[in-house]
Amino acid sequence: MVRVPLTDEERERGERLGLALRDARASASRSMVEVAAEAGISVETLRKIETGRIPTPAFFTVMAIADAVGLPLDSLRAVAEASTEQVAEAS
Repeated sequence: MVRVPLTDEERERGERLGLALRDARASASRSMVEVAAEAGISVETLRKIETGRIPTPAFFTVMAIADAVGLPLDSLRAVAEASTEQVAEAS
């Protein structure tokens, strides 16, 4: 099976997702080690998601990370739906 390359929009959405998760982790004063352990993933996987190197992580992985940092999934949906311009304006 051949995987279709991601579009620029899909990569940007992954970067926004990672940034939202990283910001939530920082706001919760949690370390990568703590969050990864609670979410049942490796620290390296968490690092890759937070930096956008895994732009399309599995839903249950995202859900586990969001639960570990106390971030509602609705907040992540808003991030995923936001355009790059909206994110830049909010910063």
